[in-house]
Amino acid sequence: MKKKPFRRKTNRQKSAERKCLFCTHSDIEIDYKNLEVLAKFITSKAKISSRRVNRNCAKHQRRVAKEIKRARFLALLPYIPQ
Repeated sequence: MKKKPFRRKTNRQKSAERKCLFCTHSDIEIDYKNLEVLAKFITSKAKISSRRVNRNCAKHQRRVAKEIKRARFLALLPYIPQ
């Protein structure tokens, strides 16, 4: 049997990658009181979206998750969908 030649995947191009929202816009603060920003990182089922979906860097994804949990504890964001 002949082996097929190895081909690289073309969908993993660096030009197509998006940068972290917070790295590109340093004026946006990650804070538990900033509900408009935090709501972007929650799914419709009130789950915290993953880094891959959000396109955040690891540092900012940890911070976003921490602030979402803090806002949930203070009843500013829901734990479950309504």
